[in-house]
Amino acid sequence: MTSTSDPRDLRTELESLTTEAFRPELADIDRLPTLDIARLMNGEDATVAGAVSARLPQIAAAIDAVAERMARGGRLVYAGAGTAGRLGILDASECPPTFNTDPTRVVGLIAGGPEAMVTSVEGAEDSRELARADLDTLGLTPDDTVVGISASGRTPYAIGAVEHARTRGSLTVGLACNPGSALGAAADHAIEIVVGPELLTGSTRLKAGTAQKLVLNMLSTITMIRLGKTYGNLMVDVRASNDKLRARSHRIVALATGADDKEIEQALTATDGEVKNAILTLLADVDGPTAAHLLAQSDGHLRAALAASSRPSSRRP
Repeated sequence: MTSTSDPRDLRTELESLTTEAFRPELADIDRLPTLDIARLMNGEDATVAGAVSARLPQIAAAIDAVAERMARGGRLVYAGAGTAGRLGILDASECPPTFNTDPTRVVGLIAGGPEAMVTSVEGAEDSRELARADLDTLGLTPDDTVVGISASGRTPYAIGAVEHARTRGSLTVGLACNPGSALGAAADHAIEIVVGPELLTGSTRLKAGTAQKLVLNMLSTITMIRLGKTYGNLMVDVRASNDKLRARSHRIVALATGADDKEIEQALTATDGEVKNAILTLLADVDGPTAAHLLAQSDGHLRAALAASSRPSSRRP
């Protein structure tokens, strides 16, 4: 079911949004030399980090709430339409290879389904009902988090996702790029990154999209840090699924332990290529099964497993 609101009302609503504002000073941008346009665009992009910085307390509060629920087995679900939905799916799809998460733990939903990743699905973003149906396939629980993403903050699909998630007791986050948004008002945590009007009027894949990508990077990355998916700034839960990642795994073990190549290869072999386990065998001087047991007892937190080990190594940082 799609929206049947008066088109004139919608036009009036869009005209009131910062992300849709027209900038008359850029009306002749198409006449400028390419280098000048590039400089303008680069200057616009440079303002995004400051806009994100202004909302760091709200971002941090949301992350702590997400991490608390994920530590209990909950999931992180992104829901959006168009560019916003694609950015959510991108962030979700990068978690398994980066943090060795199960693909079901961080999920991206886009209005219109997988087809909408590469082509527009007419009317999908206007449907709250579609968002509810998509979320119902996941069987939401109170330990889950649903992040509605919408540059305008008015997209019915994103708002519908957040509203439905709240009826299931799930935590909700509204990520928008307009102040006082309907999406932010509907969510437990509102993150509104006000980047201002776009270089091209209404093209929110530009500054708004960049801002959303930065915030999603924070949500997933810092949550994974809180869940013990890193050791310092090393990705110790990386999944070695190709030659590059196997080489990275070796290097991570080397950086964490200072061991030589032969010791590292032996440790990775003894732990079936699990980087975190291999590091623990070297730093705590334990075998593979013991490392696995210590990590299980510490909920996967390497520092806690090292503290619990009874045979500390002189290599330990």
